[in-house]
Amino acid sequence: MATVSKDSPIVIIGAGVFGLTTAIHLARRGYSKVQVLDKQPYRQTLYAYESGCDAASAVDINKILRAPYGEETEYQNLALDSISQFKKWNEEIKSGQTLPPGFSRADVIYRNNGNLTVNDTPELTQFDIATMKNFAAVGLGGTQIVLTNPDDVKRAEAGGFAFAVNPFRRKPEQNYGILDTWGGMVHADRACRVALYKAEQLGVELVLGGRTGTFSRFLRDPHTQKVVGVQTDDGVSHRADLTIMACGGWTPSLIPELDGLCETTSGSVSIFQLPKGNKTLWDRFAPENFPTWKYKIRDGAAGGLYGFARDSQGRVKIGYRGTKYTNPQIQPDGGVRSVPITRWTRESTRQLPGQAAKVIRGFLEQYLPELLPCPVMTRLCWYTDSFDNHFVIDFVPGMDGVMVATGGSGHGFKFLPNLGKYVVDRIEGKQDDKGFLERWKWRSLKAGEKAFNNIMEGTRSNRALQRQPLTMEDSLKMQRSSL
Repeated sequence: MATVSKDSPIVIIGAGVFGLTTAIHLARRGYSKVQVLDKQPYRQTLYAYESGCDAASAVDINKILRAPYGEETEYQNLALDSISQFKKWNEEIKSGQTLPPGFSRADVIYRNNGNLTVNDTPELTQFDIATMKNFAAVGLGGTQIVLTNPDDVKRAEAGGFAFAVNPFRRKPEQNYGILDTWGGMVHADRACRVALYKAEQLGVELVLGGRTGTFSRFLRDPHTQKVVGVQTDDGVSHRADLTIMACGGWTPSLIPELDGLCETTSGSVSIFQLPKGNKTLWDRFAPENFPTWKYKIRDGAAGGLYGFARDSQGRVKIGYRGTKYTNPQIQPDGGVRSVPITRWTRESTRQLPGQAAKVIRGFLEQYLPELLPCPVMTRLCWYTDSFDNHFVIDFVPGMDGVMVATGGSGHGFKFLPNLGKYVVDRIEGKQDDKGFLERWKWRSLKAGEKAFNNIMEGTRSNRALQRQPLTMEDSLKMQRSSL
């Protein structure tokens, strides 16, 4: 527990989802000297990749918003609360109460266009069965549609989700899977812009872009070695009673103490540009006509696909996480840690591993051949995985004055509106009746415990990018995008 008061200076490194949600909830709780630092000039770039952004909260133009969590009802209920908060944000925009720069009342950040999970085999997974049971327990049983159940399909159609039942035009008797009519997608860039605006309106100081916002090193008390703030690349010292590292994929390399607990891994993203003159395609992939989806999401390297309806610019995103790739590099302290490949490192951020390209291509050929002629842009998107897929929100052992908010593990973004509450609870030493802070505490893999995510495998790992044939967009036999 940190020794901080409501007027203590607190510095947050990172203006992605973990940093933004923490800043908002600190300010709401009455902390008056909260400062967020980030090397990316988000006020100018508006979290848009095409404007120069390169972070998990910005690279993905949209994120899955789903509440199904199998037996993990704590996450389920946290997600249901988050969905209700995103709906409130929509209403705030519509009413004009919350209008960040560049927004109009017509803008939407959350779309309830369904969360479709499809497979090639008829058996429901234990995850699906548990989800249906636990949704029914909170009065939402009717929102889970078994695609091969005619009565369920009729219920979906009656509820306005006929478009989401079989978007890939499979034979009805072989359209295996489940449709969650409670879920959908969030426009990630817009959601971050709203959160940034909310933080600033609450009095949070934002230092964004260039050397002034770039973390350089920790400042320490020469007598106690307690961290008393940070220095940025411009040489300016930012004093703080508490420093919170929420740096996304950079966190494990900046906090080596995370070794064995968290590692940076990449997803593989392809974004197809629909021709604006093609009304057929434009209408087919509109969010009111096409669901958020996942395909063979738990089938390992041969599956792990997910995708979205188009955005307002006609971009259709398909992602691959069947294999979570790493980029292990020797660090100054001699350790080997995976670090992001971004625009600040080399152009290969635009390259996909061959396996990812193969799986995406195969899916397109079978289910979405109309996207094949479209221009495409590919890139890597870097996340931070914990070994057990739970977040890490705790103080760093041996670093008095520092805590981390990290380990999103590919499912953290959906909690942008409410996750920061628990970060502040951790700071204040509170306990929560849901058990999140116990799950998210500093920890290590116990003897005999099986890891959800295999991490820290080093350069010999079959997931290391150094061992992958890397390809550009032409591997999918598509035109290069001008984006």
